[in-house]
Amino acid sequence: MRPAITAGAHGAPGPQAPRTRKDSEILARLLPYLWAYKWRVAVALAFMVAAKLANVGVPMVLKELVDAMAPQPGSPVAVLLVPVTLLLGYGLLRFGVSMFTELRELVFAEATQGASRRIALETFQHLHGLSLRFHLDRQTGGMTRDIERGVRGLESLISYSLYSVVPTLIEMALVLVILSLKFDLGFAAITLVALVLYIVFTVTVTEWRTHFRRQANEFDSAAHTRAIDSLLNYETVKYFNNEPFESRRYDESLDRLRRARLKSQTSLSLLNTGQQLIISVALVAMLWRATQGVIDGRMTLGDLVMINAFMIQLYIPLNFLGVLYREIKQSLTDLDRMFNLLEKEREVADVPKAPALNLKGPPSVEFRDVVFGYDPRRPILKGLSFQIPAGRTLAVVGPSGAGKSTLGRLLYRFYDVQQGAVLIAGQDIRQVQQDSVRRSIGIVPQDTVLFNDTLTYNIAYGRTGASEAEIAEVVRAARLDAFVALAPQGLQTPVGERGLKLSGGEKQRVAIARTLLKNPPILILDEATSALDTANERAIQAELEEVARDRTTLVIAHRLSTVVHADEILVLDEGVVVERGRHDDLLRRGGRYAQMWSLQE
Repeated sequence: MRPAITAGAHGAPGPQAPRTRKDSEILARLLPYLWAYKWRVAVALAFMVAAKLANVGVPMVLKELVDAMAPQPGSPVAVLLVPVTLLLGYGLLRFGVSMFTELRELVFAEATQGASRRIALETFQHLHGLSLRFHLDRQTGGMTRDIERGVRGLESLISYSLYSVVPTLIEMALVLVILSLKFDLGFAAITLVALVLYIVFTVTVTEWRTHFRRQANEFDSAAHTRAIDSLLNYETVKYFNNEPFESRRYDESLDRLRRARLKSQTSLSLLNTGQQLIISVALVAMLWRATQGVIDGRMTLGDLVMINAFMIQLYIPLNFLGVLYREIKQSLTDLDRMFNLLEKEREVADVPKAPALNLKGPPSVEFRDVVFGYDPRRPILKGLSFQIPAGRTLAVVGPSGAGKSTLGRLLYRFYDVQQGAVLIAGQDIRQVQQDSVRRSIGIVPQDTVLFNDTLTYNIAYGRTGASEAEIAEVVRAARLDAFVALAPQGLQTPVGERGLKLSGGEKQRVAIARTLLKNPPILILDEATSALDTANERAIQAELEEVARDRTTLVIAHRLSTVVHADEILVLDEGVVVERGRHDDLLRRGGRYAQMWSLQE
C-alpha cells in the first residue's frame, strides 16, 4: 500500500510553495553563519583595505618615476636621477598588493569553508528531520542539486562580494578623492558619470536577463532529476525496453536547457558590448582632457601616465561587474532555494521539553481509537483499537490496502494520527522524544533498501560501533554465514546501489541481521521472510520466534503460515478489525481468517 501524498484542507500540509525572499533577507539569514568568524572577517577586511591602498599607490609612484626622468629623457644618466626610494617603493607596493590580497584570502578561507560546512550540515540534518510525507514527495535529483548549488552559492557570494565588489568600490572611492584633490573636478566628474552609467546599465540589463538564467537552472534541475530517476530505475527500464523512451525524455529536458542557455548567452553579449562602449568613451574623454593638460603645461607627463593607470585599474575589474552582479544574484537565488529547504516545517515535531520514552523491559503497545489517513478524505484506519501486552506477539493479516503497513509507520511516528493515540508503555508517543521512540523499535521491512557499501557496513548500521564478534553472531542468526563464506570478499563484499548485487532473500537476511544487532525491546516484522525460500524461511522463522520471545512484537504478514504461533492474530480489512484470536480459534470459527487459510493451503 502506497500512501497518497496530497493533503486535504484539514490534514497535514501538502508541499509548501517556496517563498521568494528579498536579497537583504537572504543576507540577513546568512549573517549568523559568518558572525561566528567575526575576528577573521575583521582581519580580512583590514588586509583588503591595505591591498587597495597599495594598489592605488602604484600609479602615484609611477607618476613620480616618470616625472623624475623628465629633465633629460633618453640621457644615459637619466636612471641616476631616479630616486632609488621610488623604485623600491614601486616594487614594494606591487608586492604589497599581492601579499595583502593573499593574506586576506588565507585568513578568510576558514570563515568561508566553515560557514559552508555548517550550513550544509544543518540542511542535511534538517532534511533527515522532515516527515516521510516530504520525502515521498521530493525529487532526489533536484533536491541534491539545490543543496549543491546553495553551498557553492555561499562560497561564490562571499568570494565575489569580499574579493571583487567591495575592493572595487573602495578603490573607486580612493581614485575619485585623489582625482578631485590633485586635479580639477572635471576628471572626477567624468569618472563618476561613467561609473554611474556603467553600474546602472549593468544592473538593469542583468536584472532583465536574470530570468533566463533562473529558467536555465530550473531546466538543469529537471534534466538532472530525470537522469537520476532513470538510472536509479535501471532494471525497470530494461524490463520494458524503454531506453529510447528515457533518452527522448532526457533529450527534451536537455533541449529546453539548450534554448534557455542560448537566450542567456545572447543577452550576455549585449551586456558586454554596452559595457565596453561606456568604458571606451570614458577612457577617451579622460585621456583627451589629460593630454590637453600636458600640452597646456598644467599637467606633467607623469600625471597623464597616472590617470591612464588609474582608469585601467578601475575598469579592468568593472569589466567583470556584469558577471559579478549576475553571479551574486544567482548565488542569492541558490541560497534562497537552500534556505527554503531549511525552513520546511516539520510535520511531525517534538513538543517543547518532551521527555525521553521511559522503558523498563519489554513495553506494552496500544493503538487506542486510531483514525488516520494519508489524505483525510480517504481514511485508512477507522477507529482502530488493539493492545500488544509486554513481551507478547501480535500478528496482523489481511488483504493489500487494509492498513497493515501503516501500523508500523504510525508506531515509528513517521506520521501523527488524526484521532486517537498510539501508546508505548502507557505513554503517548506524541508527548515523548521521537528519537527515544525509534531507538526502542527495530523493523525488518518488506522492501529492504541497502546502502551502496559493504555487507559489514549495512549490518553494522543496526548499531554503529558493534564489534566484529557481535556482527558475526547476528550473521549466523540470520543464516547469512553460508553466503558470506562463499563471497570472494566475505563481509567486505560490496552490495551495490540499493543492494542490487544481492538477491531478495540475501537482502532480507541482511535486514534481519542488522535488526538483531540493534536488539530493540519492540520488534516489527513486516513480511520479514517473504523473499526467502521455504527451507531458509522455516529456519529464520524459528530464529525470529526465538528472538521475539523476550520482546513486544508486531508481525505484519500475508503468508499465514508465518503467524500461527502468535499470541493473538488480528484480521484487518478496510481499516477495521473484522476478526481476532489465536490461530486455532480462528480456524474453528470458519470466518475470514479460515477462508484465507484455505486459499493459501
